[in-house]
Amino acid sequence: MKPCILVAEDDADDRFLLHNAFSELKISDVVAYVKDGVELIDQLNHRLENDSQNPLPSLILLDLNMPRKNGMQALAEIKADPALRLIPVLIFTTSAASRDIEEAYSLGANSYIVKPSDYAELTDLVKTIRDFWLGSVRLPKRSGCFSPG
Repeated sequence: MKPCILVAEDDADDRFLLHNAFSELKISDVVAYVKDGVELIDQLNHRLENDSQNPLPSLILLDLNMPRKNGMQALAEIKADPALRLIPVLIFTTSAASRDIEEAYSLGANSYIVKPSDYAELTDLVKTIRDFWLGSVRLPKRSGCFSPG
């Protein structure tokens, strides 16, 4: 199965914890990781050019505070591109600042999630993301993820 969740996260510890949570829920095989906004946009553009081998993700988890290109800049690029704008982008960050929340939604974020501080909460959150975004929601056919029904 092709990756259906693309995680943009610069912190190695956060990637490790997310990977473990996805593994516990037996969906780690459909998750891919990039380390910053530049890698995210490069990965999406590469997938656009070669979609038969590595289709677009069905969902992006996007950290805001990353080097080279931050999450807001990457979000703006994704939502400005007609070929990418339908991909749901979930902001997944430590910032609970109202200005960040407002900016993210104004740029087209589909949800804004503050990272939990506890691993059990993280696992519960990942389960909720899986159940809602990969179980209940109908996603565009062009993505690389499975769709229900």
